[in-house]
Amino acid sequence: MALKFHAAINLSLQLSPSPTLFAPLFCKPQKLLKSSGKKTHVCQSSLVNEQQQQISFNEQENQLINALIGIQGRGKSASPQQLNEVGQAVKVLEGLEGVSEPTGSNLIEGRWQLMFTTRPGTASPIQRTFVGVDFFSVFQEVYLRTNDPRVSNIVKFSDAIGELKVEAAATIENGKRILFQFDRAAFSFKFLPFKVPYPVPFKLLGDEAKGWLDTTYLSPSGNLRISRGNKGTTFVLQKKTEPRQRLLSVISTGTGVLEAINEFIKLNQSVAKDEMELIDGEWQMIWSSQMETDSWIENAGRGLMGKQIVTKNGELKFVVDILLGVRFSMTGTFV
Repeated sequence: MALKFHAAINLSLQLSPSPTLFAPLFCKPQKLLKSSGKKTHVCQSSLVNEQQQQISFNEQENQLINALIGIQGRGKSASPQQLNEVGQAVKVLEGLEGVSEPTGSNLIEGRWQLMFTTRPGTASPIQRTFVGVDFFSVFQEVYLRTNDPRVSNIVKFSDAIGELKVEAAATIENGKRILFQFDRAAFSFKFLPFKVPYPVPFKLLGDEAKGWLDTTYLSPSGNLRISRGNKGTTFVLQKKTEPRQRLLSVISTGTGVLEAINEFIKLNQSVAKDEMELIDGEWQMIWSSQMETDSWIENAGRGLMGKQIVTKNGELKFVVDILLGVRFSMTGTFV
């Protein structure tokens, strides 16, 4: 597949803002990436809802997963429209019959990754400090069937640096609610042979160190959980994430993107064709690794995250909003 550009390059003025066209839906993985020589582009499409699922979700769970894709800061940077879409998807799942008594099920046990929270900047100290930062991964461990039942919040800085773990003693109140009281926390750094205490005097906090957590939805697969806390916060957590979620996560941090792209392609080689194709629709570029080339057009467009519009007859159009009211566009065809 080759791309031939026409001589038509347009610089136009946009007199009125256009409505937002993009929702967080992705096409099939082999059509998510466009690679040619020195450039790799990752695009996001609103018009295509074809997905290659690596993890099993039902239709209603997929609606929530799709609403979460593209949201940065685990909700901190979400737009009102994105928050509304997530809220609606959460309500739908909470109205369904998942695992009837989550706290009595083995499915709630284990390490959960925090994907979204409604109050990333106003809840607990660990949330205010770390939850809204995409560079860190945030987890919650739930272990209720031991001699020392615990719920722990974990911030993983990186594989090389280590993590912060805040632990709470836990008790089961009923089939949905867990009571907890934070009692210890420490940093575990890879470069130190000992743990560094987290400087919070939990014993002096009294009731401030106590709380409860309701699980309002636990998927029958044990891979998706929705919980609500005593401070009014809603949490969405997963045990396993999809390749597309992991790819967007590293794009948000800006590190290891090419490695994640290669892994993404490798995981989906079984469904890939001999030659990658772009399907028609409107696409929003969210990442590009273009190096300097002999083309002044490509060099001028470096760092500009514009739109790609692909038509059914093979025409392609690049559109970039450079400044307020100023738009650059370039058209081409596949040959």
